[in-house]
Parts: sequence; structure tokens; C-alpha cells
Amino acid sequence: MGGIAALARADGHDVSGQDENVYPPMSTQLEELGISLHTGYSAEAIDDDVELVVIGNALSRGNPAVEHVLNANIDYVSGPRWLGENYLSNKRVLAVAGTHGKTTTSSMLAWILEHAGLEPGFLIGGVPGNFGISARAGKALFVVEADEYDTAFFDKRAKFVHYRPSIALLNNLEYDHADIYPDLAAIETQFHHLIRTIPGNGRIIVNRHDANLGRVLERGCWSPTTGFGLDSETGADWTVRLAEPAGRELEFFHRGESAGKLEWSLTGRHNALNAAAALAAAHEVDVDAQTAIEALALFRGVKRRMEYLGEVGGVHVFDDFAHHPTAIRLTLEGLRRSVGGARILVALQPASNTMRAGHHLDQLAPALAPADFVFMHSTESLEWNPATVFAQLQAGGRFRHQLDNLLADLRAEARAGDSVVFMSNRGFGNAAGRFLNGD
Repeated sequence: MGGIAALARADGHDVSGQDENVYPPMSTQLEELGISLHTGYSAEAIDDDVELVVIGNALSRGNPAVEHVLNANIDYVSGPRWLGENYLSNKRVLAVAGTHGKTTTSSMLAWILEHAGLEPGFLIGGVPGNFGISARAGKALFVVEADEYDTAFFDKRAKFVHYRPSIALLNNLEYDHADIYPDLAAIETQFHHLIRTIPGNGRIIVNRHDANLGRVLERGCWSPTTGFGLDSETGADWTVRLAEPAGRELEFFHRGESAGKLEWSLTGRHNALNAAAALAAAHEVDVDAQTAIEALALFRGVKRRMEYLGEVGGVHVFDDFAHHPTAIRLTLEGLRRSVGGARILVALQPASNTMRAGHHLDQLAPALAPADFVFMHSTESLEWNPATVFAQLQAGGRFRHQLDNLLADLRAEARAGDSVVFMSNRGFGNAAGRFLNGD
């Protein structure tokens, strides 16, 4: 929604917005664009002469702003539909979908196209370091982070069916969004709906390691496919090999032939896969592999995607947007390979609806296993006891209701050489910044 607001502002509209929780980096970006933000929802914050209200999927009937829009007969639309009709209908769209890695892979792809001189437009659910903004109009190509979450309270289709891409990149598929999808099969159906929108002269780029995606394609596919993977055993068109354990050195292969080597700052097998996917997508719009690899060498990551914030007292501080045990596990495994035997301390806020409901509870302790100690905090009630997770961890963990107490515990525990990772898909009360600055 913040990115859509930025696109509307760039198009010459006066834009304002409301949200329950307004926090950086998006709040900072919007304020710099001259977009006024109202914390909380109210009819009073909607001007009488408003042209159109774009309603996000977090809002439902009963919300005071929604009720005012309906009662006053104000024109309204969902974010994905507005985007599809205003920015995507006359562009070649490259959509990046999947449970994990959408934001990072979209950012990589947009930067590769930018480095190649193609000046792409993009809408990304984060702030790529190479751009400093989450959205722009661009020229003929448009990279969109394609989310499978539902569109709005009045449109229960997945967001990505509104985008009609010519190139769809499918990173992975797992069960998530338990608040709207009853099981994995329901999410697979949504991905199948996306597949149905890809034209026959388009292209589907798919992770050949992912059996769930394979099952989606078996339900029907009318477009050519390109596979990517970690090694040649997958039979994928594009593969990547980790030349050193942490993943800071990679070699890419296209149909068995070396396409080039990369040295970069990112780590982890998941980012190696993200990079291979981005190379495959860029190839479809005639960007050669060497140009793409040159761009990735200059890739600066995404804010709050394992973002390195700095060092305090010899302690390295990271901020990560964590919403699913698989993403947590991959991030921490990548960090473990990078730091070796140095200690990793995790501060986790399980904030997504799925995490708070405990749908992935059996996966959470294994995901946190690479950490040496885990601190946990939640501002909302959890439908499970954190002690059940801590009991499965070798070093245990600690839950704190008050964020100040969690930060105090972290400061008492952390010592020079440690890495501290703050993980949440919400603002986390700016815990990472407070820890770094001693607040």
C-alpha cells in the first residue's frame, strides 16, 4: 500500500493515508514524498472532496474508515486492481511470487534491469538499498512483488491475479496465511489461478526443488517454463553452486555451461537461489548473464531483510523481516555459515496471524536451532506457550512481555563478537535501533 501511494503521488495526485501502525522504513519514505500519514482509522481523516479511496486487505467491515467510505458512497478500489489498471496494463510485467524471498528477488531483478539500462518500474514490499524507494513508474518493464494474500474485504481473490504478468517467477510454495487459507491445497489453487493468467507467449520461471510448485504446474500449464535450482541434478536450465560455505562466492550455470562467477555481500543458500531466479528472469528480457552478475555484485540488499545495522560494543546488529519458520531457518543457517562458531542471539517477535496462532509451532524450534539463545516478545496474545519452544532449544530461551525488559536482557547477555538478530514482520517497537543506539 505504501508503494501504491508513492506511485499515485508520482502520477500527480494528492495522497494521504491511514494505518494502525506507522513505522520506518515505509513511514519515512512516504513522509519524504509529501504523503501525510494518519495513525489509526477515522472518517475525519478522509477529506470531503476525496477522488478515490484505495483500501488495503488488512481492513474489514466495521472499520470506521471503511464504514464512512461505504455510507458516503465514495468511490473505492483495492490496491492490486488500482495497480493493474493504472500501471500494468500497458507494460511488460515480471511478477515474483512465492512464500519466501519475494521482496529480495524482486529487488535483485529490478536492480539487474536498472543496471542494464532498461529503467524498469517496480512495486516491492520493502525498500531496496540500490533504489531507496519501494516503487516507481519506470518505462516499458515493470517488476511487481506478487503476493498470494487476498485482495480486499470485497475481493477474496489473491492479489497476484490482478497483475497479468507475461513473466511469472515462482520461488517456492509453503503453507502460510492461516487466517484466510485452510490448508496448503487452497494456496496451491491460488497459484494455479496465477498460472492461468500467463499468456502462451509468456514464460514461467520455477524452482525445480519445490514439489508443491511442481504439483501446481501439473494441474495445467499453457506457457513455456524455465527451471532454476541449486545444482545440476535438478535438471534445471539455470543452476547455482556455492563456491564457499557461506554463499558469498557463487558460480552460475546455464544449461550446464558456466555463466559466470559472483562475489557479493549476501549469504545463504536461499539468496543463491534468489539470485539464480533473478538471472533467469532477466535473461527473458534479453539481459545477458554477465551484466546480471555485475549488477548482483553491486546489490545492496533490502531494508529489514537481514539488514546489517551496525556494531555496538563489538556486537553486530541485524534487522530481519521474519514471518515464517522456513525463512527464519534459512536466514539463521546462512548467518551460522558466515560467523562460524561465534554466538548468535535472536530477538523474535512472532507477529503474523499464522505464527501467533501456532500453525507452524512444530517447525519453530528447529528453525531457531542455529541460534545460541532466543529472546521472545509479543504485544498480542499467543495461542501457544513459548516455553514449549524453549524446551526444545539446546540453550533455551526467555519470553518477555515488556520490550524494555527484553532489551535489558539482551544488553546483559551480548558480548563482543556476538551477532544479534531482531526478527519480526512488524515494527518491533524499533527494538533493533534502540539496541544499537543504547535507548
